[in-house]
Amino acid sequence: MNKENASWSIIIEPTRGLFSINFKEIWQYRDLVLLLVKRDFIAFYKQTILGPLWFAIQPILTTAVYVLLFNKVAHVSTEGVPPILFQMAGITCWMYFSEVLIKTSDTFITNANIFGKVYFPRIVIPLSITLSSMIRLGIQMGLFFVILAYYYFFTDSNINFTWAAAMLPALIILMGLQALGLGIIISSLTSKYRDLKYLLTFGIQLLQFTTTVAIPLSQAEGTLKSIFGYHPFTAIIETFRFGFLGSGQFYEGYFIYSVVFTFISLAVGLLIFNKIERTFMDTV
Repeated sequence: MNKENASWSIIIEPTRGLFSINFKEIWQYRDLVLLLVKRDFIAFYKQTILGPLWFAIQPILTTAVYVLLFNKVAHVSTEGVPPILFQMAGITCWMYFSEVLIKTSDTFITNANIFGKVYFPRIVIPLSITLSSMIRLGIQMGLFFVILAYYYFFTDSNINFTWAAAMLPALIILMGLQALGLGIIISSLTSKYRDLKYLLTFGIQLLQFTTTVAIPLSQAEGTLKSIFGYHPFTAIIETFRFGFLGSGQFYEGYFIYSVVFTFISLAVGLLIFNKIERTFMDTV
């Protein structure tokens, strides 16, 4: 066939703009997204004895440890809220954030074999991780609400629902986008600098204690309060607790800061991701 007269049905070209995202193409690959979501969800408990129960066991055990260390030993105040609810609220939110961040940070290295054999929008991989982790978040949120209902209806605990509870969908989206943005930044860097992968696992554990997962913002003072307040995830946890437990308050300034940080990190992440995507097969 004469190459000049050849008619191609599909022409694959690199993305022109560094910030451009082809949402139409992503929608065309929605079946792949659903397949990857199903794969990630099943792979978590495959060949385990307790199966999906691990989604509930992990936050329960972590909450028990936090209640013992921070509330029983260190006597950290929970502002009148039952310690188990206070700690589980922060742990549930943080577990979703950290899981998405860690998994998306390994996108290029883990999927190098697939990327080298077949074409599909590369952003589909981190997007599917964000969505599949929402299933786990949903199960853990369900567990939290069951315990919340018990304390609300059968005990005299000081629990109050506020208007901020209606912000739950926005909070979940904000958590996912924040983790996605930071995750794809790190994934782009780890394709060249492998050391970051190992530092992240250790760093995410330390990062947890720079936010209000275990200690309310109202109990922090001085430098510690500044560290907590300007952590972009603090406003999400505080708003969640304020909405469903009535503890603390809605920190409008910190929340706006969290939203701005989320979208800036997402924009920077997409910029770096689209740039690395063109040449990552030469470095991975």
